Amino acid sequence: MRAIWKGAVAFGLVNVPVKLYAATGEHEVPLHQVHKKDGGRIRYRKVCSIEDEPVEYSEIAKGYETDDGQLVVLTDEDLDQLPLATEREIEVIEFVPADQVDPILLAKTYYLEPDRTAAKPYALLREALTSTDRMAVVKVALRQRESMAVLRVRDDVICLQTLLWPDEVREADFPILDQDVTVKPQELAMASSLVESLAGDFDPSGFEDRYRAALEQVIEAKVSSGRTQAVPQAEEVGEGGQPAGEVVDLLAALQRSVEKARGGGGASSGKDAEPAAAEEKAEKKAPARKSSSRAKAAAADDAEEKPARKSTSTRSRAKKADDEKPAEDKAADEKPARTRRKRAS
Repeated sequence: MRAIWKGAVAFGLVNVPVKLYAATGEHEVPLHQVHKKDGGRIRYRKVCSIEDEPVEYSEIAKGYETDDGQLVVLTDEDLDQLPLATEREIEVIEFVPADQVDPILLAKTYYLEPDRTAAKPYALLREALTSTDRMAVVKVALRQRESMAVLRVRDDVICLQTLLWPDEVREADFPILDQDVTVKPQELAMASSLVESLAGDFDPSGFEDRYRAALEQVIEAKVSSGRTQAVPQAEEVGEGGQPAGEVVDLLAALQRSVEKARGGGGASSGKDAEPAAAEEKAEKKAPARKSSSRAKAAAADDAEEKPARKSTSTRSRAKKADDEKPAEDKAADEKPARTRRKRAS
C-alpha cells in the first residue's frame, strides 16, 4: 500500500507521527461506455454552456450560486487562503464510549501506521482505547476538507474513520410511522423464533458478490469463444474537426496526379481521376498559385518567345524591302518559283 497522508496524532502532550493508508477498496468490473456500432469510447468533454466550446482544465474555477441567482466564482487562490489548522495533525478532542457513535455517521476508513520512532506511543494509545472501550473523537484535514473522525482499534491497528457532519444526515420523516400499530404476542413470539433459527456469528467472508461473479463469467465466455474485437484507435483531429491525416493524403494524391498527367501524356487511371478533378477545382479557386515546376516551364516559354519575336521583326523588314522593288524585279523573282513548282509536280 501507498501512504496518502502523513501527520501526527496529538492527544495531550503525546505526539504520535503516523502515515495514513486507505483501508478499503471497492472491487468492480471496469466497464466503459462504447459506441455499439464500432466500439469507440464515449468521451465526456467539459464544455462551456455559453460559448458551447471545450474548456481547458486550467480555465475552470469553482462557483457558488446564491439564492437570488447571483454567481460567486472561487479561484484556487481564494481556496488556498482558507485556514486549515489541523492540516498535518490529528487532534484528539475527547474520548467517548464506543456505543455512542451512531453507525450512520461512519464514512471512510483508513489505517494508521506509526513511524519507526513512534512505536511505543502508538501502542500506548491503542491499549488505552481497547481497555476503556472508547473511541477518540478527532478533527483532521484530508484533501482540502476538514472532517470529524474517530480513532478505533481493529486487531492491532488503530483505524481512523471519518464521520459525516450532523447536518449531512437527513431526517427520516415518514408520517405512516406515527400511526399506532398493535403487535400481538403470538406474532412477536413467531418473529422471535424465526430470528433465533437464523442466528449466527457474523462472518463477512461467507458472502459473495453474485452479480460481479456472473458478469465476469459472461465476459470470460465471450473471450473464450472469440467474440472480441480490437480496441479502435481514435484518429487525431485537426483544425475544423477533420482528421489530421486527411489533408496530407489529399495533397499527396494531387501531387501524384499532376506528375502523372505531365509524364504520362494525359492518361490516368480511375483512382487518379478524382484527385485530378479536385486539383482543377482548386486551380479555378486560386489561379494565381503556381508550383515551382510550372514556374520553370513558364520561364522556358518566355526564353523561346524572345527569338521568335526577333525572327518576326526580321521577316517584316524583308517584306518591306520586297514591297519597294520594281514590278519587273518582282515578276522575275516569282517566275523561277512557278517553274520550280511545275517541275516538282
